[in-house]
Amino acid sequence: MIVGKVEKDAKKIRFHLDIRCTNCQRKVPGGMAASEHYFGTQEFHLEVKRLKETYLCGVCRDARRTKP
Repeated sequence: MIVGKVEKDAKKIRFHLDIRCTNCQRKVPGGMAASEHYFGTQEFHLEVKRLKETYLCGVCRDARRTKP
């Protein structure tokens, strides 16, 4: 999953975060990526915090989307 904007020729940094679904507590598979210039900035930290608070896994997201 890519966090923030990554420009065409920008160097990427890969990292791992412990992110879980806010509904069922499943762990997010795979790693994260961000551009070298964006990684570590205040906006980056705010986006990661918001992602941890609102993330839904694919199963929960689909269930919410198809709910009548």
